[in-house]
Amino acid sequence: MAHADAVRAAPLDFALLSGWQREVLGTEAPFRSADAYAKAGRERYALTAHTRADFAACLRGATGTELPLSARAARAYLDVAFFHPFPDGNARAALLTLVHVLAREGVVLPEVGPLQVTRYADDAAGAADLAGLVGVLNRRRQRRSSRSGGAGDARREGGPA
Repeated sequence: MAHADAVRAAPLDFALLSGWQREVLGTEAPFRSADAYAKAGRERYALTAHTRADFAACLRGATGTELPLSARAARAYLDVAFFHPFPDGNARAALLTLVHVLAREGVVLPEVGPLQVTRYADDAAGAADLAGLVGVLNRRRQRRSSRSGGAGDARREGGPA
């Protein structure tokens, strides 16, 4: 669904993410109504009067072109993880968001396993590493495509290596 929504250029917003969650969970997926906790309670994500609006602004920023694709995809992943918009399934929603951001640019990674690691909200170096990892996986995809005779992706992937 995330890929199909990207192909049709569906706007990246909470309603889209909620639809993905609803499909996976088989039930409604509203925005959380209280503070959220992760990592056995070691991280707290406060719910304020501005949380939903701030989250919406971050999602809109994922489709801009000011930053390299790998940085935008990593940022969107981390925004979902750290805004923790859902009562359940935020890591899944974060990964689907990353898939959507990449697919909007015609990028489908051959693997996502390396991306499924624990991130901490206050780890700027970890965020940069995630953006670099997305770039590495994309370059690996490009090399595989060119070796297999595919056209590959003519766009260059910028950002940290």
